[in-house]
Amino acid sequence: MHFIVESGSTKSDWVLVDSKNNQSFHTTIGFNPYFHSSELITSEIKKNLDIMNVASEIKSVYFYGAGCSSSEMNAIVEAGLKKIFVNAFILVEHDLLACAYATYTGRPVISCIIGTGSNSCLFDGENLSEVVPALGYILGDEGSGSYFGKQLISSFLYHLLPKDIEADFIETYQLDKETLVNRIYREPNANVFIASFMPFIAKHKDSPFFRKMVTDGFKKFMEIHVCCYQDYTSKEVNFVGSISLIFERELNAAGKELGIEIGRIIPKPIHALVQYHLDYVLKQQII
Repeated sequence: MHFIVESGSTKSDWVLVDSKNNQSFHTTIGFNPYFHSSELITSEIKKNLDIMNVASEIKSVYFYGAGCSSSEMNAIVEAGLKKIFVNAFILVEHDLLACAYATYTGRPVISCIIGTGSNSCLFDGENLSEVVPALGYILGDEGSGSYFGKQLISSFLYHLLPKDIEADFIETYQLDKETLVNRIYREPNANVFIASFMPFIAKHKDSPFFRKMVTDGFKKFMEIHVCCYQDYTSKEVNFVGSISLIFERELNAAGKELGIEIGRIIPKPIHALVQYHLDYVLKQQII
């Protein structure tokens, strides 16, 4: 049996593939080595009894995660996984590679992630290139959940929200300045907390205030993370992440302003990622 895992900073999707290619779906919190230690990864996986019940039988784990962009960061995740899957081959790779696998259609494609964070790459079927780095939620993550969450929170604290939306925010969350500042600056996983306000933005997505905010944010993302690639207007530009689907109207509007045609939008890449492994990886093994 094998696990294929796609992990953002908020949530990890796990698919178990057995000897007959049957699949079962599981979830844990997201694991990002910039914010989570090996020990935390191990302890969180132990909370999922369905995963633990088959851990000793797993032959391989293919883990693709946010923040897994260097051997040093990947080693943190690998160490946490090895304590659970003691008999398994473990491969830890960047979530950009999962995005590329999930959106590749046979010709060079610019694959973009819009989730808690954001990033992009160019994939030709064999080689992945990342021209502009992801700088995380403090310096970058344009167009992401944390990017828009910061704008929502600051607009609320600056009293810039439309009055009806401000009233709904207060009623929905019951948060004041001190609570928000403490949660963001003094507690862990601030990026996930900030991104957790995206459902509120989605609730009011027809508001001119948020339509402009989201369109401008997607345009900023593409200016930095799509326009950096040579001949970007002639390449398919695909997106992974539920935010890009929920705000498809704004995404297309931003792309149109830059001469970029938006291709495929895949809210959950895990299913296409599993199919890639069934077609190209696991068939080489005795499952």
